[in-house]
Amino acid sequence: MDAVPANILQPFFVTANSFTLDESLENLVELARTSDGRSDLASKNMLTTTLQLCQSLSYPSSGGTLLLALKLVRNLCAGELRNQNSFIERNGVDIVSDIISSKELVNDSNYGVIRMGLQVLANVSLAGEEHLIVIWNRIYSLEFVEIAKVRRKEICDPLCMIIYACIEENHKLLDQLCSDHALPLLVEIIRTALAVGFGEDWMKLILTKTCIEESYFIPLFSKLRHENSDGLPTSSSDINALGYSLCILRDICAFDGHMDIVDSLLSQGLIQMLLDLLRDLEPPTVIRKTLKNAENQDSTTYSGKLCPYKGFRGDIVAVIGNYAYKRKHVQDEIRDKNGILLMLQQCVTDDENPFLREWGIWSVRNLLEGNLENQKSGCGSADSAGKACKHHRLKILIRCDWSQNFCVTEEVASTCFKMARTLNLLRPIFISFECSYDQFISENLTCSVVPS
Repeated sequence: MDAVPANILQPFFVTANSFTLDESLENLVELARTSDGRSDLASKNMLTTTLQLCQSLSYPSSGGTLLLALKLVRNLCAGELRNQNSFIERNGVDIVSDIISSKELVNDSNYGVIRMGLQVLANVSLAGEEHLIVIWNRIYSLEFVEIAKVRRKEICDPLCMIIYACIEENHKLLDQLCSDHALPLLVEIIRTALAVGFGEDWMKLILTKTCIEESYFIPLFSKLRHENSDGLPTSSSDINALGYSLCILRDICAFDGHMDIVDSLLSQGLIQMLLDLLRDLEPPTVIRKTLKNAENQDSTTYSGKLCPYKGFRGDIVAVIGNYAYKRKHVQDEIRDKNGILLMLQQCVTDDENPFLREWGIWSVRNLLEGNLENQKSGCGSADSAGKACKHHRLKILIRCDWSQNFCVTEEVASTCFKMARTLNLLRPIFISFECSYDQFISENLTCSVVPS
């Protein structure tokens, strides 16, 4: 524990009515959760004192105390303008930024302090443009690129919130973000999101702002590099643009807040384009092997095109799956364009497309949910899909939930519901099992079939 000067400790002991620093901080953190508490502590100038405390503590020897101090600063700056102003006046941006960008913290496996520091800056950024400018001037430095390289969604989310707050209404800051100087920051954020995902929608909003509302798509993704040499980027800038465009579309279609953009893409023929891209490809690996065995041939050639990069098919299916989620007009268009059987054929593993089966199942689920016409269409296509693989094992995909099921036999329905109850599942589920083609016909199962 670092030796903290008495003149800094005393205000904590008096205000919190406690005799230890950590207990004092815990009491004040709780008090600062209310607007009245924040106002009272603002009148006692506790924000300035807490910033002085943060400067007196080092990591990792005082890591726990430092985390509590930053949590108190975060709470104090939550909607309390006096504290937000004091934070700027007392050089709080540099104090907190110096802490969270230190090598000791960035290289540590405990990222709680970095996350808390970013939340502090996020709360202050909501106070107004003057506060945003001060914060942005520090974010614009290369130090925050190292923070963006931390592959943790709890770091990525608040960092994206701060950046979006800065660029939302300020075109000058948006231009700076997409300049050669700051673009590495955005590139690392995208890499982090691709690696670990994200819990909030701030990154989607940033990409929408930079690549859809503004014209920064090419400079942004020309900077992207990926460690997987089999995927993106490739040696072709056109293929890279296509692949990264699919990644953006996948995320935009998953966000309910962009219905106008999604509908605009639909009116411009996006669904037809995606289905055409899928149809032009050679079958997935599993289907090719199954058809080859069915024909009892040593070698089989296919007229379809190869995927231009590893994961291309999966990216297309992911966009369609997210696009169809709770959007009946999209579900209907896919059916009208004879896309349901095509999507069923994507519910398989594929050497060149990791997670294709998972994206395929997700897409079929979204196509069938709440759409009786699609459910009938999917069931009707099962027989034709089964005939293509006669005498070979088939994987039967059955969707069940608590309100309906798509299988005729009571035995299968009972099995599905028993499994759902056993697993305590409240959301719709997929159950897959195997049977021969003859069993499929004799049982008269009205469900979706793909080669196994």
